[in-house]
This record gives sequence, C-alpha cells and structure tokens, in this order.
Amino acid sequence: MILGRLVDRLCIHSLRAAVCSQGLAPMYARLTRIVPDISAQYTGFSLKAPHLLVKVRALHAFQVSLVIEALRRLGADEGRTVRVVDIGDSAGTHITYLRALFPRIEGWSVNLDREAVARIRSKGLRAIQARAEDFSAYPVNAEILMCFQLLEHLSCPVDFLRALSSRSTCRFLVLTVPYLHRSRVGLHQLRRQEKVATSAENTHIFELCPADWGLLFRHTGWSPVHEEVFWQYPRTGPLRLMRFYWAGRDFEGFYGALLQRDQTWSGLYQDW
Repeated sequence: MILGRLVDRLCIHSLRAAVCSQGLAPMYARLTRIVPDISAQYTGFSLKAPHLLVKVRALHAFQVSLVIEALRRLGADEGRTVRVVDIGDSAGTHITYLRALFPRIEGWSVNLDREAVARIRSKGLRAIQARAEDFSAYPVNAEILMCFQLLEHLSCPVDFLRALSSRSTCRFLVLTVPYLHRSRVGLHQLRRQEKVATSAENTHIFELCPADWGLLFRHTGWSPVHEEVFWQYPRTGPLRLMRFYWAGRDFEGFYGALLQRDQTWSGLYQDW
C-alpha cells in the first residue's frame, strides 16, 4: 500500500514536470476548466488512480495541441467553420474541448461500442456507431480526422489508412499512438498467457516505432507535415530516471503526427 502510493506520487510528479517542460501546462489547465471530470473517459472502467487522471489529461493536452495546429492551417482561428471527426472516440471529450476553443467547430464521433456512443450522444454531440475500418463508407465529409490511440488496436491499420486517404475528403489526419523505440507485436494478453475474453478496445496488435509508422503513412497515401513526441517524464533533472519506469510498465510517451493526403508513394503500389 505504501509502495503503491509512493509510485503514484512519483508518476504524478513525472507527468506534471513533463507537461511543464514540454510547454503543455497552459493547455492542460485550459482543458481542465472545459471538462473538469474525465473519470468516465472509457467504457468498462473508471479513471480512479490520481496518476491516471493526470496522465490522460496530459495526453489530451498533447493531442489537442496537434489538432489546433491543423485547425490553424485551415483558418479556424480566423472564424472559419471546420468539420472534425473523432474516430474511436469514447466519450466526446475532445470534441467538447475543441468546440469550447473554436465555437464554429462541427464535430462528429465514431465508435463501435454502443455504450460509448450513448455516452457521447447524452452530451448533445453527434455520434455514429460503426467500426473504425468502415468509417470511410459513411457520407461524413470532414476536413480533419482524429485517431487517438486507435491504430495500435486495429487488425489491419494499412487498409484503414488507405481507405481514409483514398475515399475521404479530409485535408488532415491527426493521430497519436504509443511511442516505442523498436516496433513489436502487442497482444500482451497472449504474452502473459491470460486466457480471458478480449476486444479491440483493450488489445494492442501492432505497436510500431515512429520510423515504421512513417513508412506505413507514405505507403497508404499520407505525408507527415508535423511530428512530435510527448514524453511522460522530463528529459532533464532527477525525474528523467522515470523513463525506465514508464518504458517498463507503460510507454515512454506518445508519438503524434499531423498527416496530409499525398499519393506520391501509394500511387506506385499496383495491388490496392
């Protein structure tokens, strides 16, 4: 019990120092004012541990900062209306953030889980119940698509990315995935020999490093125009040693990318 509280405090200190050192503190504070309670962010479990609340909020600050970069490129900060779709959204939180920051945002959410869709709609937001892989078949013309912590859960991220680039009308795809120095197959329940029922929501399949994700992006019709990593620890000072904890128990951080449609490389592949 005592050790658990100590680890929780160290994680909180690590995350808060990371947020400050990476310039995300103002965004973190602003998002907290917009949505004070994120404990019901996910289906099936509640964010109760204090360090998990800080971790998820820090990740949200990083993700929203990436979307803002895309919105500014489209003139949303000048009052232009922009339609945004959050694929894999579990609670409508990011759409709520963005509508508070940019009142003319038109937002849609997509999730396979019925409970998640109901939770989003209960907030007065628009949601589609569908598999992420099937989204491109829906007539929702968005200029920005968001995929946060989604690609690692998909059985075939190549087909998903290719469908978005070839069938959607979006200008930008904004995404984040876990950061790893070396790519690997996830399927951690199998690694631990845990014979329990699993789902797409709680199973990672492909956990790739940024260089390998970059190859898949270009192969499927996307070109990165901005890339960044949010580290869950400060890169200087004593708390940088938390790197080893995060790498062993979770992830060192999260890789984020702002992608633009580009068929330069995908057009050379003959067997789509």
